[in-house]
Amino acid sequence: MQIFKRLLRWALVLALTGLLLAIAAVGVAYWLVSPRLPSVAMLKDYHMQVPLRVLSADGKLIATFGETRRIPVDIDKVPDKLKHAVLAAEDADFYNHPGVDWHGIARAGWHVIISGGDKGSGGSTITQQVARNFFLSPEKLYSRKLIEIFIALRMENELTKDQILELYLNKMFLGHRSYGVAAAAEYYYGKTLDQLTIAQCATIASTFQLPSLVNPINSPKRMLARRNWVIGQMLEHRYISKAEYDQAVNEPNNAFPHEQ
Repeated sequence: MQIFKRLLRWALVLALTGLLLAIAAVGVAYWLVSPRLPSVAMLKDYHMQVPLRVLSADGKLIATFGETRRIPVDIDKVPDKLKHAVLAAEDADFYNHPGVDWHGIARAGWHVIISGGDKGSGGSTITQQVARNFFLSPEKLYSRKLIEIFIALRMENELTKDQILELYLNKMFLGHRSYGVAAAAEYYYGKTLDQLTIAQCATIASTFQLPSLVNPINSPKRMLARRNWVIGQMLEHRYISKAEYDQAVNEPNNAFPHEQ
């Protein structure tokens, strides 16, 4: 019994020492990197590049000129069912964490250790994805990941959660030259955001990770599996009822290109 207590005491001491060393290492890393971190203040009033849209006299869209499709939309104009679909798919704890999911990072770090160095993916919050998309390259480097974390923490300190989510919903590439959820809704369904069904919201949310590979036109089977998983996550997080879940998973994929 005495030996067990002694071992437990040493384990606690080692754990506390490891924690203090980790905190110190992060502090030193931030001190070294902070002079090179970009200012996030510009995100408070960031204007998205939009294509030229030609409308008829009665307000109908005739043509779009530009390399990208984008229709910026304010966060209060995004329906809750679409917000919930994106949160369920990408970062269900978004409104609670400080910009970084430390448990997710620990899991990703453990994966690197047990896989012999395979960086893999995962562990990135919506805030980190916005930081990466605006300021960093897509390279999988440990130094870049560290800078991404520091930028995310700075963003959370200077921006509201709704401002960060609005940037995310408008900035991300969602396949077929469509950037942002409003452009994706128009291209895939010919609809505005308020006209989307739960299944269509889940489909758009499903394209955030691999938009060129998993989208309702290029890969309908893979998308359907991903969509139904997202709908399941919406049910698990109580964003939708069981009846809404049953209706959504049984809705067929009716997406097709809506071109002018």
